[in-house]
Amino acid sequence: MSYDDVLSRMSAAAERSGRNPSSVKLVAVSKAKSVADIEAVYELGHRDFGENRAQEMAQKAARLPDDIRWHFVGGLQTNKARLIRPITHLLHSMDRESLAGAWAKGGGLPPPVLLQVNTGHEPQKSGVEPGDASATLAQVRSLGLEVRGLMVIPPLTEDPEAQRPHFAMLREIRSALAVEYPELIELSMGMTDDFEIAIEEGSSIIRVGRAIFGERT
Repeated sequence: MSYDDVLSRMSAAAERSGRNPSSVKLVAVSKAKSVADIEAVYELGHRDFGENRAQEMAQKAARLPDDIRWHFVGGLQTNKARLIRPITHLLHSMDRESLAGAWAKGGGLPPPVLLQVNTGHEPQKSGVEPGDASATLAQVRSLGLEVRGLMVIPPLTEDPEAQRPHFAMLREIRSALAVEYPELIELSMGMTDDFEIAIEEGSSIIRVGRAIFGERT
């Protein structure tokens, strides 16, 4: 697959769902990829890039154009928050009060965040339990953070269709929370193997790496 193929498949999935393709944002996940690899996609006009390691993102941002919008998509240690806070456009992995407190510290307004939900109840994975989403959201907002929506990384599976219930669950959680918090407009869900299903289930942000950059080495 290639960058153009991803855009084409994004548009087709949105249209199948009766959605405007422009309602879905593509984040090119460039973890473990070189600055040159990112520059190649940047030259195609793309500006949203995602990383999952704080130090790697900070190092790349220092060497790349200032108009890149950096998305942090991995689990974030509290002591690394200050490293990427100044350069982050959107933090996808907010999941606890201690991280919210660290993210709130610093000069200026903190970048907006998404609340990560662990729909698969996987103990090794970041994210709040679905039943705790409302309480955690209230805690995060009480610290002055702007929460724009929710994010999920479903359990790993060989069958992309098996992810559909997780995407539907996240959409339903967002709909329930949005009764009180209408500002929750984003759903970050879908990666290389399942982004079309995620779009069909309402994703507004997909995080695609391998289909754009190729396998990691």
